[in-house]
Amino acid sequence: MHQPIQIIDLSLSFPHKTCFENFSAQILFGDRIAIIGRNGSGKSSLLKVIASKNSNESLSYIPQIIDDFNELSGGERFNKKLSQALSKYPSIFLLDEPTNHLDLKNRKSLMRMLKAYYGTLIIATHDKELLHSCINILWHIDGGRITVFRGSYDDYIREKRIKHHSISRKINALEHDRNAMHKSLMKEQERVSQSIKIGKQKIANKKWMKSAGDLKVMKAEKSQGNRLKSIDEKKQELLDRLSEIRLPEIITPKFYLPCQKNTKRTIVSIVNGSVGYSDKVVLHNINLSVESQEHVAIIGNNGSGKTTLVRAIYADLMVTRGGYWVVPHPRNIGYLDQRYGNLDPDKSAVEIIREETSWDRKEVRGFLNDFLFRKNEEANAPIKALSEGEKARLSLAKIAANPPQLLILDEITNNIDLETRDHIIEILREYRGAMLVISHDEFFLVAAHIERRLNVSVSSE
Repeated sequence: MHQPIQIIDLSLSFPHKTCFENFSAQILFGDRIAIIGRNGSGKSSLLKVIASKNSNESLSYIPQIIDDFNELSGGERFNKKLSQALSKYPSIFLLDEPTNHLDLKNRKSLMRMLKAYYGTLIIATHDKELLHSCINILWHIDGGRITVFRGSYDDYIREKRIKHHSISRKINALEHDRNAMHKSLMKEQERVSQSIKIGKQKIANKKWMKSAGDLKVMKAEKSQGNRLKSIDEKKQELLDRLSEIRLPEIITPKFYLPCQKNTKRTIVSIVNGSVGYSDKVVLHNINLSVESQEHVAIIGNNGSGKTTLVRAIYADLMVTRGGYWVVPHPRNIGYLDQRYGNLDPDKSAVEIIREETSWDRKEVRGFLNDFLFRKNEEANAPIKALSEGEKARLSLAKIAANPPQLLILDEITNNIDLETRDHIIEILREYRGAMLVISHDEFFLVAAHIERRLNVSVSSE
């Protein structure tokens, strides 16, 4: 058990962005909270704040990036950390994207454990299955504020859609009123203009006395002014209402991944290959051939050697390889690894892309805009200040700026938000270059039309 945790007027900002302001909430024992939102919205930072402000024996926290146990795979690291955390029997358990890197077996095991967990659960996640199975409270970070919703994820989405539909109808009605007022204004201006014109003609023809004519003109102009003022006031009232009743901005990425133009030929050929570290063989008897437009999924359990294999293809000096290998030069391989090692943490997004191209600053900013680095503060912030999802997008941007012969993606769906995930699925369907994809996410592989599988298992030698 733990005492209620009070959050009062919490704000979170960085030099390059404000995540949210004035958030207040109460966390009761047994609450099962999911923090959701776009990449870079502040989910991980909010978890860290809660962990740091409530550090005691009854709290366990597993971050998104685990730096311990470097000899293990990502999934193995998480399981090791999970065992350590549970050994404390915590009454408060904080997890940041816990299903990243997990194979199907470990994923199901984690779901069962979280369902049975007795204490307070707070998870930052994009995982829909996790949201459906383990959560009863949502904290949604969006537009600089946090919305708290008590209920299931499906209920939340349903309520959002109902509200959006209602707001859309109100906006349409207001637009109709505005158009009607505009037409009325045009007619009134035309009527007054004709009245003034007739009055001036009568004065010129001496049909009115000048003083009477002046009075008529003044009266018409005053009437026109009053009507214009009334219409302007109503128009401003409508604009104020429109500004209050607006749909949240939904930002969709629009980047794509170009590839080198290749004739039909073999890009990767490995015959009786082996890979490992120093004297330890991780995989052996590797036979793989990838053609210029072929997409291959590399699948296997946690620790099976998937990442070791692609690192060998990339000619990583830490990995030894044996057998017959024909692979592209590393400069012709676009490799997105799990830790985004192709990004210098001290450089900015602008600097990263300028190093890859001969583009001027305007061209670089336009390119980064497609990858959702829209503000100067985001584009010029050091990489180490970005969220893991933002690093994933920038890694893709760096690859797209210099089209490769071979694209290698290692767990690309980790850390990215749902909108970016859906867009990545679309562009991988259309990608015409050779591609190797490591993923435990079968739904992602099917949706991206990656049908060929290479199943690897660790060597027993």
